Amino acid sequence: MRQFGDEVTVFTTDCYNGDAFYTPDLPRMRAGWEEINGVRVRRFPVRRRLSAALRRPQAFAYRLGLPFNEHLRALAGGPIVPGLRRAIAEWPADVISAASFPLLHMFDAIEAARASRRPCVLTGCLHSHDPWGFNRPMIYRAIDKADAYVALTPYEADYVVARGANPARVHTVGAGVDADLYGAISADEAKWRLGFDRRPLVGFIGQIGGHKGVDTLVEAMPMVWKEAPDVNLLIAGGATLFATHIERVMSGWPPDYQRRSRLHVGFPDERKPWLFGAIDLLANPSGHESFGITFVEAWAAGKPVIGARGGAVQTVIDDGIDGLLVDYRDAAGLARAILALLSDPVRAASMGAAGRSKTLARYTWGRIVEQYRRVYESVLTRS
Repeated sequence: MRQFGDEVTVFTTDCYNGDAFYTPDLPRMRAGWEEINGVRVRRFPVRRRLSAALRRPQAFAYRLGLPFNEHLRALAGGPIVPGLRRAIAEWPADVISAASFPLLHMFDAIEAARASRRPCVLTGCLHSHDPWGFNRPMIYRAIDKADAYVALTPYEADYVVARGANPARVHTVGAGVDADLYGAISADEAKWRLGFDRRPLVGFIGQIGGHKGVDTLVEAMPMVWKEAPDVNLLIAGGATLFATHIERVMSGWPPDYQRRSRLHVGFPDERKPWLFGAIDLLANPSGHESFGITFVEAWAAGKPVIGARGGAVQTVIDDGIDGLLVDYRDAAGLARAILALLSDPVRAASMGAAGRSKTLARYTWGRIVEQYRRVYESVLTRS
């Protein structure tokens, strides 16, 4: 909100990723205050052992459909942050804003806002195709209490309204990127920096999670290599438990496949534009997304994308215009889509250009911040 001169304070956790909310032996950051780009940030320690202890009981309760299983799922998923609700209630903010469900801090935010009589804006980032995470009545009760709800896509807006949200309080905004960071990078230089030659490079860049379809891409690539043996593969993302599984699978490939592939786990944000600059297409066949920010990042770099058909993704990607849609878990279909783009570079370039035009029109940070601020102004006017 710097462009408006607003003061922003962020409350977050000492965890590097969501796995650490319930995995005690994963590394954590130092709790306490710091300043990042002029924003004050307070990191709270997470009680991970309690969430870890509840992982099996919640799974048992979920399978049996026990009435309290949604609360067990919330506690098992975390983050359990003692003192967070009180800290939010006592902090002198004009508006309280929180993201994302189904994480436990969302409920702390809405209850703290109500206790301190201040407006609350929730950005849910709902994955409608994930019943374990989002088929929880407590989520929609929380949305009903909020002064405004920000949906990332029209699909999500319709989804929450169908579950009882007040349409007048639901706003569709989207997610943003700094397009300038991506648009001026040479593909050849980016490939050279990453240790690749000039041959076509298929990429997955994002969270390496079980639902993201990374395993489908790994299954699809041998089919691609049978038709296009000179293609390289890059899988890049943060360190997760699932990333170790992908590493094991790739280590079992024949040496020729391994020479063409790289698993790049853990990298600073400033390296991300070079990763997107290097790839010739993004393959992110995720099973459920609230938006899919990696598609916009790829478009900002002028690259075509492949996503999985269904849910919010099909309202982000215009199939056949700026990318292709395939069925989830369809490795053969994904391989065909990759080969279709690699075999027609003119079409691929046209899709990448269409995606960049869409990004500049809708998804730059300047446009996104303006829309969020209008939401904040609307709730302050009503309060």
